[in-house]
Amino acid sequence: MPPGRSTSIQPINTGELVFANQYTQVLPDPIPEDPHPVRILVVVEGAHDIEFLTRISTLLHTAHPTLPDLAAMERDKELIFLPIGGHPRAWLSRLAPLQIPEFYLLDGEASPEREQREELVAQINRRIPCRAVLTRKRSLENYLHPQAIQAVADFTVEFGDHDCVASEVAQRVFDSRHDDYSWKQLTRRIRVRLRNRAKHWLNTSAVEQMTISLLQERDPDGEIISWLETIGQLAGTA
Repeated sequence: MPPGRSTSIQPINTGELVFANQYTQVLPDPIPEDPHPVRILVVVEGAHDIEFLTRISTLLHTAHPTLPDLAAMERDKELIFLPIGGHPRAWLSRLAPLQIPEFYLLDGEASPEREQREELVAQINRRIPCRAVLTRKRSLENYLHPQAIQAVADFTVEFGDHDCVASEVAQRVFDSRHDDYSWKQLTRRIRVRLRNRAKHWLNTSAVEQMTISLLQERDPDGEIISWLETIGQLAGTA
């Protein structure tokens, strides 16, 4: 700087007011409290589970208004779904610092995986306020009625409680369209892609074809209703 030259530093406009050579900070308005705070976290294994649960709970809520409509709760920001993939053990206590009730729904799977998951469920259930359950059937697609699948796919399919429904359906779809090429000739990568495609419409379009009577046939013990009742009870404690 040349000698004798005076300088003045001009304040930069940073959202502050200048008064009598003093900076007066303009504070933002306080953030209003959320009128609909999150009341529960519902932890599932994948996005397909969310599609199933939101649709089937809306169906059951229509017939039993005391049961929670999970789709409505999610829209109202009272519920957050958390798809954790196939590694539930990594989430055993990761959500605890949030101090929000947690409900875990895990696929039953087959032995020996089922026994390992039963141990995990017991550990989660020792935490308060948390509840974890294993599906008695292999996965949520096993609670679908064949008539609901037929309404979408235009073919009949039979499956048991512990069969991989998505694989059965994907193979039927493929075989119906390819007379000169068999499912077994496909690479594993292609079979997985076709199975995932089937899982999508099974958990969306096929669930939308379910009725209360069809669900009662596939779930006579009211297992799904018990999940929703538990979610409702946990959400009420938040």
